[in-house]
Amino acid sequence: MKWNKYRLKTTTAAEDIVSSMLMDLGIQGVEIEDKVPLTQKDKEQMFVDILPEIKEDDGVAYLSFYLEPGDDRERILADVRRELQELSAWTDVGECLIEESETEDVDWVNNWKQYFHQFYVDDILIIPSWENVKPEDSDKMVIHIDPGTAFGTGMHETTQLCIRQIRKFVTENTRILDVGCGSGILGMLALKFGAAYSVGTDLDPCAIEATYENMEENGISKDRYEVMTGNIIDDKEIQDKVGYGCYDIVVANILADVLVELTPVITGQLKEGGVYITSGIIDDKEETVVDAVKAAGLTVLDVTYQGEWVCVTARK
Repeated sequence: MKWNKYRLKTTTAAEDIVSSMLMDLGIQGVEIEDKVPLTQKDKEQMFVDILPEIKEDDGVAYLSFYLEPGDDRERILADVRRELQELSAWTDVGECLIEESETEDVDWVNNWKQYFHQFYVDDILIIPSWENVKPEDSDKMVIHIDPGTAFGTGMHETTQLCIRQIRKFVTENTRILDVGCGSGILGMLALKFGAAYSVGTDLDPCAIEATYENMEENGISKDRYEVMTGNIIDDKEIQDKVGYGCYDIVVANILADVLVELTPVITGQLKEGGVYITSGIIDDKEETVVDAVKAAGLTVLDVTYQGEWVCVTARK
């Protein structure tokens, strides 16, 4: 089915109010393009260590939305233009030019699946729901996971670095805390490796649902794990709920700059002798994280590499 795309030119100052207006008219899924610099909070919630260069904000924003062929497009566009005219009486909504184009005839729901296929992390097979396990892979540990709104399929180098370190240190008595758990893949694999219990925290509420879905898909019962939303760095309620001095392993696969803030806090959650596994570290940030780990009183056990990414493992 072909969709009609409409790209509306407005201002960055008005993009929120215009987006809200479009949704009030029944238009869902508005895409926003602008050059507004990322806030510190935005950066902390992004995975990448090296952010893309963004040109200086020029005050222009583009809002794109889609209408199906069966929609009453003339009426909807007339409503949009009327609302923009009313908004312009009290705020600068810019030129409000609307460009129209037609999308290709693609299956929007399933087309993205062509980009994600089964792959291996050592002897572990990670496979999406729409593919089958081959007979020659019957002896491998099979993990079923679908890409969703929460980060983490196991494909990224930093996730693989963490997986190997978790496997190295996990025992049947291990309680593991995964800070920034995303899809729950690290806690799930720890349980598959034989750990006793997993706790995950994440800033993104989508991580809760994603973790539940992936754990269930892989046959892990809810009495073996829990996940919660919140920032363990500065949220005392989350720190108390997670608990103190009770984890054999803490893993954090997040930004190096966030690891610097996290490390002195998370030592409180680790048992004496507990292992702290950190990744999400681009190679030129290795020394920064190692220094933070040592400053927190931890002993560096291992530094491992894959591509340009680094994993630092330490002990309390």
